[in-house]
Amino acid sequence: MADDDLHIYVHWPFCRSKCPYCDFNSHVDDAVDADRWRRALVRELETFATGAFAPAAGGRTIGSIFFGGGTPSLMEPAHVAAVIGTVRSLWPVAADCEITLEANPTSSEADRFRAFRAAGVNRLSVGVQSFDDAILRFLGRTHSAKEARKAVDMALSAFDRVSFDLIYAVPGQRPTDWARQLTHALQLPVRHLSAYQLTVAPGTAFHRRGVAVADEDVGGALFETTRDILAQAGLEAYEISNHAAPGEECRHNLEIWRGADYLPVGPGAEGRLSAGGRCLALAQHRQPQRWLAAVEARGHGLARRQPLSRAERQSELVMLGLRLRTGLDAGRVRRETGSGLDEVLDPEGLGAMIDAGLIERSPEGLRATDAGRQRLDWVLPRLLA
Repeated sequence: MADDDLHIYVHWPFCRSKCPYCDFNSHVDDAVDADRWRRALVRELETFATGAFAPAAGGRTIGSIFFGGGTPSLMEPAHVAAVIGTVRSLWPVAADCEITLEANPTSSEADRFRAFRAAGVNRLSVGVQSFDDAILRFLGRTHSAKEARKAVDMALSAFDRVSFDLIYAVPGQRPTDWARQLTHALQLPVRHLSAYQLTVAPGTAFHRRGVAVADEDVGGALFETTRDILAQAGLEAYEISNHAAPGEECRHNLEIWRGADYLPVGPGAEGRLSAGGRCLALAQHRQPQRWLAAVEARGHGLARRQPLSRAERQSELVMLGLRLRTGLDAGRVRRETGSGLDEVLDPEGLGAMIDAGLIERSPEGLRATDAGRQRLDWVLPRLLA
């Protein structure tokens, strides 16, 4: 993809039920007016392409579209097609544009996979989370392990590119338990797998219940088990939690981590847009009905459009870039902020992190080692002090 490609994130905020670990902007609503929501998504895209944002967003090539949520597989396939068709009518679209949709592996949604393919989606990400029924019950998932496996099989029959998510570090899980589950998961011929360590964020049901997260030693051992088993299977960790065969990385997310511009569409979505030599941080109203009313009144539901300071953008590029195995591109940092890495990073902290084996120089600029990516939350404040 070209550095100046534009990417689009579409947020569908609705779910059938709220998972107890979820801190995403998701809501349970049994009375969604789907046609009204389709019109609003289309109208917001039109505003970005032809309204006040057109000087920065209009006319640029679209490199990827990502439908996230929430549960976007609850959308009508015809409405997904309408969103994709609107993008194609408003912007030039790359011939190899990646169009991803997140899906839940319940039977009612899995049966719709071929309809999503016909709508224009070319990559499916299935929220499996576990192939263990006891863990699925603990996580509040409404599908069984058998349904999950069937959904992945159906996805593979409909799409050339399929990924699925797993969650590890549930209470009491040992590396040997997790290794068995990973080995079971690898029986499926997928070429991309996301493995996320369970976190308990404020505001979630797990937080209210006092569910304990894995301690640092257990979490580290599970992280290393994940990395080693998936690497042996040919799925290298190209980002902290994402593993893929060569060429099968999620291009949308990869470009976001590299610092590309992306438009946020839908409630709670956030984005970045270069305009007038500055990077704008864009954020939508989170509450679905408030977003919907705003779009119908003025064509968009943005609650915030704030130019980032040079220091804020520098820090953001460092935090994003070091998540990647390839690391931070010093050239991009200089192009966007006018500063080299030596001006952005604390020299004393950088030296200490290099000496500790957590950071290393790379041909492009800088990258975190395997040990450094595992401890990135600890490393970053020392680099950016």
